[in-house]
Amino acid sequence: MRVIGYIEHPTLKISIFKMDQRISVKFENARYEQTYKLGEDERLASVEAVQKLVDAAMLEAVMRQFEQMHQAYISALSRAFMEKNEPVFEEII
Repeated sequence: MRVIGYIEHPTLKISIFKMDQRISVKFENARYEQTYKLGEDERLASVEAVQKLVDAAMLEAVMRQFEQMHQAYISALSRAFMEKNEPVFEEII
């Protein structure tokens, strides 16, 4: 797999890869990454075509997915390391 291009973005690193005839686009922020494997579609055979694909609507969806990934991570941390709020004394009724 080799990098064939990048897409400029103020907060994300967006890389375009090619392996054999397949194209992939990877979106990275500070903590997470998403990769879209575009397959062997003739319409997406160039960097320019992939840049056209990655429009404002797709970027918005990618950013929402990053937020969902972060929420899943925070929830998992909370479940894994949540302090047990067990009473110190036995409850007397």
